[in-house]
Amino acid sequence: MTRQQAAASQQERSLRAVESPAERLTMVQAINQALKAEMERDETVLVLGEDVGRDGGVFRVTEGLLDAFGSERVMDTPLAESGIVGFSIGLAAAGFRPVAEIQFMGFLYPALNQLFAHAARMRNRSRGRTHLPMVVRMPYGGGIHPPEHHSESYEALLVNTPGLKVVVPSTPYDAKGLLASAIRDEDPVVFLEPKRIYRAFREEVPSEPYTVPIGKAKVVKTGTDLTIIAYGSMVRQALEAHDALARDGISAEVVDLRTLSPVDAGTIIESVTKTGRAVVVHEAPRTGGFGAEIVALINERALVHLKAPVERVAGYDVVFPHALLENHYLPNRERVVAAAKRALEF
Repeated sequence: MTRQQAAASQQERSLRAVESPAERLTMVQAINQALKAEMERDETVLVLGEDVGRDGGVFRVTEGLLDAFGSERVMDTPLAESGIVGFSIGLAAAGFRPVAEIQFMGFLYPALNQLFAHAARMRNRSRGRTHLPMVVRMPYGGGIHPPEHHSESYEALLVNTPGLKVVVPSTPYDAKGLLASAIRDEDPVVFLEPKRIYRAFREEVPSEPYTVPIGKAKVVKTGTDLTIIAYGSMVRQALEAHDALARDGISAEVVDLRTLSPVDAGTIIESVTKTGRAVVVHEAPRTGGFGAEIVALINERALVHLKAPVERVAGYDVVFPHALLENHYLPNRERVVAAAKRALEF
């Protein structure tokens, strides 16, 4: 099959998926549907993690998979994140496609050595002979008022690691398609799920399997006056800011990154070149956050088009606070609107 034929075939499959019967799903339901579809499609796909089997995961994302596929493909593990990721590395090297769940991003720390020193390096270490087609899923970020270690948003650590792909959906539709792409990828993918919007809204999701390409951002709203760049649950805040700015006659473009590594620099630069102003939004701490990388990228490739310094709206440089202060910490519509107006008034 030629590249042109392959592209045409993929386009036809995507069109069929869009035209197929759809359901209004939450993100949890869409992710569950993607896992089930990929496990039906490929018997080498396995699911493992703490309580993913009998209990269906702490957020019930894997509910029903144990009954459908049995304990040899849906495995409850000990409370040992290093073991979960390490075991997944071995499974991937042996020809399986494991999908590991870490219950919360704040529980990942014991497994960082496995991710950084082994999963991310295996293809380079083996000079391309060994690929690790594995996915590590985890809920991240704040918004649900949990205890300590349950609201971390340290995606910059992962993006700073060559060899890892980092994906962050913001809608049920994208979550299903991006997870399918991640499972089919030949290299390790960290799939960050913004738990704040797990069940916050529903949207039409095709019943048939489909993919959303890794590494491609999406322009959610078009505009001419400035660009708002966000990912995960912050896309919702960006869209609320877009509507608030529109009431003041300001036309904002909203870009959903969807993938942090590899990041879609082309879409970012095209948008900022058009509008001349940008606001970057994320809930991780400001210093060393992924927003700083986006600002650097814009400065390198679109500086002559800027009419104002790029604004950042982020979490504060403190440990994520307990429940009573959570809403004061997280970026919101008001902070995004204020940053946009600072850029416009510069």
